[in-house]
Amino acid sequence: MMLTLDDIIKNALREDIHTGDLTTQAVVPEPRPATARLVAKEPLTVAGMAVAARVFGLLDASIVFEFCCQDGQILEEGTVLARISGDASQLLQGERVALNLLQRMSGIATLTSSYVQAVKGTGARIVDTRKTTPGLRVLEKYAVRVGGGINHRTGLYDGILIKENHIAAAGGITEAIRRARAYIPHTLKIEIETETVEQVQEALAAGADIIMLDNMDCETMRHCVGLINGQALVEASGGVNLTTVRAIAETGVDIISIGALTHSPRAMDISMLLD
Repeated sequence: MMLTLDDIIKNALREDIHTGDLTTQAVVPEPRPATARLVAKEPLTVAGMAVAARVFGLLDASIVFEFCCQDGQILEEGTVLARISGDASQLLQGERVALNLLQRMSGIATLTSSYVQAVKGTGARIVDTRKTTPGLRVLEKYAVRVGGGINHRTGLYDGILIKENHIAAAGGITEAIRRARAYIPHTLKIEIETETVEQVQEALAAGADIIMLDNMDCETMRHCVGLINGQALVEASGGVNLTTVRAIAETGVDIISIGALTHSPRAMDISMLLD
C-alpha cells in the first residue's frame, strides 16, 4: 500500500527526533516565539512547498506557514520561499525534515525542467521511471510533474512493461506479449523493451502498444522509428543525459524515459534562517 504524505513525514520526523531533540532541549528549554524564513541559496524550480508546510503542521498545529511562492515557480538566489512563525523549539525540530524533502523535490523539479527545455519543439516527452527513493516515490513523481515531465507507471501494479528478464523467462518476445495480452483487460497497454532492430520487428508483429528502444544509438533509433511508423508509441531509454537528449528527441521518438530524474538529482540549496 502506498504511503500517504502524513505517513512519510511522520516516519521522517520519528527517524530524526526519535526520543527527543537533545540540542534544542538543552539550548531552548522554555517556550519561545520565533519567526524563520526559508531562503533559496541558488536558482531553482521549487517543488514541495505544501510538504514542508505539513512537516511543521504535524509538529505543532499552531505554527503559521506563510507561502511566498508556489510549486513550479523558478526562483532566483535569495528568494524567500516561506515565512514561518511559532515556538522556536518546534521550528528547530522540523527544520531538517522540511528542508530535506523540499530540497530533494526541488532538485528533481529543477533537473526535469532542464530536460524538458532541452527537447522543446521536438514533440518528445520527458518521463520518469521507477528508480525512486524507497518510500518517497509519490513525492518524487509529483516533483517530476512540477518540472514539466510526465510520470511513467507508478509501480508494478498499474502498467505492463515487459523487460529483458521477463522475455527470457517467457521464452521470447512474441510469447511474452501473447501471455500479457491474454492476462490483462483491454484497457491496459503493453510495453516491451527491445535492444535490436530484429527485436523491434518482432515486437511490432506481436502487437506491442509501446516499444522501448533500450540503449540504441541515434542512427538505429531513427531507423526503428521509421520501421514502427506510428503503429506503436516509441520510447527511448538508456544513455540519456543533458548532452544527448536533444539528439535522441530528434530521432522522432515519442517518449524519453530518464532514471536520473529521480535516482540522482542534486538537492537544491535552501536554508531556514531564524530572525
